[in-house]
Amino acid sequence: MSAAASILALPAAALVLVGLLRSPAARRVVSPPREDRWHRQTTPTIGGIGIFAGLVVGVLVAVALGAVPGPDEPVPSSNAQVLGILGGCAILFLAGLLDDVFSLPPLAKIAAQLAAAGVVLAAGLKVTIVSNHWLALVLAVFWLVGMTNAFNMLDNMDGLAASLAAIASLFFAIDAATLHPNRAVLVVALALLAACAAFLPFNLRRSGGAKVFMGDSGSQVLGFALAACGLAATLRVAGTTVVTLLLPLLILAVPILDTTLVTIVRLFEGRPIYQGGRDHTSHRLVYHGLSDRRAVILLAAISAVLGATSLTYSVIDDAKITVIGVALTFALFVQFASFLADVERSPTSTADRREGFLRNIVVHRRRLVEVLVDAVLVTVSLYGAYVLRLGSNGTPSQQRYFMALLPILLFARYLTFIPLGLYRGVWRYADARDAARIAAAVLFSEFVAWGVISATRPRGDFPRAILVIDALLCTLLVGASRFWERAAYRGVTTLRGSGPRRRVLVVGAGRSGRSLARELRETPGEQVVGFVDDDPRLWRRRLLGVPVLGSADEMRRIVVAARPDTVLVTIPQAPSERLDFVRDACDASGVECRFVRREIDPEPWKSLSTSDH
Repeated sequence: MSAAASILALPAAALVLVGLLRSPAARRVVSPPREDRWHRQTTPTIGGIGIFAGLVVGVLVAVALGAVPGPDEPVPSSNAQVLGILGGCAILFLAGLLDDVFSLPPLAKIAAQLAAAGVVLAAGLKVTIVSNHWLALVLAVFWLVGMTNAFNMLDNMDGLAASLAAIASLFFAIDAATLHPNRAVLVVALALLAACAAFLPFNLRRSGGAKVFMGDSGSQVLGFALAACGLAATLRVAGTTVVTLLLPLLILAVPILDTTLVTIVRLFEGRPIYQGGRDHTSHRLVYHGLSDRRAVILLAAISAVLGATSLTYSVIDDAKITVIGVALTFALFVQFASFLADVERSPTSTADRREGFLRNIVVHRRRLVEVLVDAVLVTVSLYGAYVLRLGSNGTPSQQRYFMALLPILLFARYLTFIPLGLYRGVWRYADARDAARIAAAVLFSEFVAWGVISATRPRGDFPRAILVIDALLCTLLVGASRFWERAAYRGVTTLRGSGPRRRVLVVGAGRSGRSLARELRETPGEQVVGFVDDDPRLWRRRLLGVPVLGSADEMRRIVVAARPDTVLVTIPQAPSERLDFVRDACDASGVECRFVRREIDPEPWKSLSTSDH
């Protein structure tokens, strides 16, 4: 129970924030509105002081009460880890505060981040997935510095960084308290969660803008502390289960996505990575029609789902399920990033853009992303098939055969995907024909790879069933990575705005009616509530997800039940007595009725020249 004392970070942070907002610092350390920033009013940037103060109070009180170490944890190393994390956070807090006041150059920020990483690594935290000491050191520094900057960049909209940090802290705390007991992580995560909870009411308000920003002194502390928790969470259990290594990656997937997306886009546009801008994930969701609050809620929900998924994998502890689940999650997540990369941005954010060296690459950045994602998916699907059939090990000859097959399969996939148009599609409009092309491309490339490897290398004890499983997995993963954009586009469109939509009833479920329904479904502010058609085979069934409500002679009942704002008739050549039912029902209910005619002019230029005169 002593670890619960960490929640004292909440009242401590809240008291500090209240005091700071009443002090002269709230008028001096401020961030004025700028073209490359999102806020519209001058706001204090001293919230990081409250977050850090709460973190320190919560951790130190818990340590003083004996929360660290746990029952089976070594005393020196556990205490050293907690103090090392606090020491690294203190360095970044001071550097961030100086940056909030004086605007430090980028090299000074990096130097502070490297110093903080050095303190944590000296305290005993490290990467355990590789045996080489120097490679492990490089990976650990990259992780710590990268996540610190990820949260620094993520602090671009009211409530976003604190919300995602609170969610990540919650899942680290749950894991440390239940699945993989670790008092050091539990204490730091609970204190960080409480500090964020104290800060959010000042930053994410129901009405009006934020009363205070966390500034670099807060965002860098959040990112660094969570990165350190990620290292500490895997330190004692990495040798037990590989699934645990996924925990920090999935919990912190949204900040990783945002940083990766912004970095790639800015490199393509020739802009400095460290320069501020309105090109983050949250901004792109707003450009797509969501409000600020809904964009934050959506990203927080995604983060929560991924965190819950990571804990589920840890509970199941089955490598086969994890490989398939993580591969599918990765495909959907990266395709979501590709979907966001295509969102148009406001003109103010694209001004004075200069050409960058990556713009000279022939492949469009979206297609480059698809090519890179496919490389990962092909690799993951083959490995997943291997694990499903042979387990995570296999004989040495089977492992060698796998390593020889993988590059051949990659080459065969690209050789087939390109001519079949898998890199030319606009996937938000994908249909069954695109799904058939994906399945055909995967199946054909599987046969090609199998033929090449069979002609050049004896199969030995390598099962043929692995290629069958691989074809199925690859079709699923590549298809999900393409069709996810269609689902994301419709999902975000559904969330867009809160105003009423015009309810449309379509008369005629033939080709013209279905075509009109598709067009209306892609039009903001329109909702197709039903079809009316005289074909009894269609009654009470659904077309394009829309019910066929009945025939024309039932129009009076249908109009009353469906409550349309307008009725669009796509069969103007129907018998007049059938159209009379439609017109009379609309007149009786006071509903607008319009005829939709789609005609092809055989001599358009003649008509245009006549109208000019």
